[in-house]
Amino acid sequence: MSKIITFYIAFLIAMSITAFVLYGADKSKAKKNKWRIKESTLLSVGFFGGAVGAIAGMKYFHHKTKHNYFWIVNFIGLVWQIGLLILLLFKT
Repeated sequence: MSKIITFYIAFLIAMSITAFVLYGADKSKAKKNKWRIKESTLLSVGFFGGAVGAIAGMKYFHHKTKHNYFWIVNFIGLVWQIGLLILLLFKT
């Protein structure tokens, strides 16, 4: 496996863990009526590399699941992230 693919997979894992933690933290803060994480931050982390963690966080914490735009943005992020991985696998 090339270094680029290894780096990309590590990046996706790190971003997914970050997204999962952010969704959990935001759900916890919502329950306690405390300062919240911006929706744009949650969406950005999911779209730009952490889609797997964002979707897992949505389902596990039952957070933002009624907002269709969260599903859409994270799904589109997941598609391009998998697409780039496939492209890298076949090009290297």
